Amino acid sequence: MSESESIKAIRRAAKRREYADRLKTQATDDLRENLRRAQAEGEPIARIAREARLSRQGVYELLAARSS
Repeated sequence: MSESESIKAIRRAAKRREYADRLKTQATDDLRENLRRAQAEGEPIARIAREARLSRQGVYELLAARSS
C-alpha cells in the first residue's frame, strides 16, 4: 500500500519541527550560559537584556531557569 503525499508531508514537517525544537533548546542553553558570563563580568542587566533582545525580567527568568 502506497502512502499518500499528505502523510509523507506530515512526517517531513514533524521531523523539521523536532529539529527546530532541538536547535531552540541548544540556542537557549547557549544564551543562558552567555548571560551568566556577562553578569559575572559585571555587565549591567539592562545592557545584557538589550543585547539579548529580552526584557530585564526575561533575562532574570533565563538566569533562574535550569539548563535543558
